[in-house]
Amino acid sequence: MRGYFGVGVDGISKPMNLGNLVRIAHAFDASFFFSVAPRLKLNDAQSDTSRAEGVLPFYSFPRFEDLRLPMGCRLVGVEITDDAVELPRFRHPMRAAYVFGAERFSLSPRMLAACEFVVKIPTRFSINVGMAGAIVLYDRMLSLGGYGQRPVKAGGEGAEVPPPHTWGAPLARPRES
Repeated sequence: MRGYFGVGVDGISKPMNLGNLVRIAHAFDASFFFSVAPRLKLNDAQSDTSRAEGVLPFYSFPRFEDLRLPMGCRLVGVEITDDAVELPRFRHPMRAAYVFGAERFSLSPRMLAACEFVVKIPTRFSINVGMAGAIVLYDRMLSLGGYGQRPVKAGGEGAEVPPPHTWGAPLARPRES
């Protein structure tokens, strides 16, 4: 999959949810994890049995004003709002940072305003932040991961398998004299 993505939280307060989301980010091969105004430290993440802190860069920003993302990285808020794009209709950016709100709260108004895109998972009610993270990252993997179209009939038979990527010959550029 080309591009990169990070996963972040805005004001998370429950250790199990933090650990779950960190583990999910690690499982889907996130490039980094970040927190804004956290009420916890990464060491408090009780459910991350993948030991992500050893391989996944973790950035903690004490206040919203301190948030720094790589150049060209587009902030995507995951939140239930009236004007949010439903996830199945959303085209994921190649370079993205997905941010999730704290339990029982939404993304802060400042965070929402900073998001270039806001997406929502079309469910009947709010779901756990870790579950939301898994759904969003799975959708990203399906849409950008090079998977072919699903088969027309039930099951996996007849599924289109895209050919493996092959590299062309190197391009030689003339040197400026």
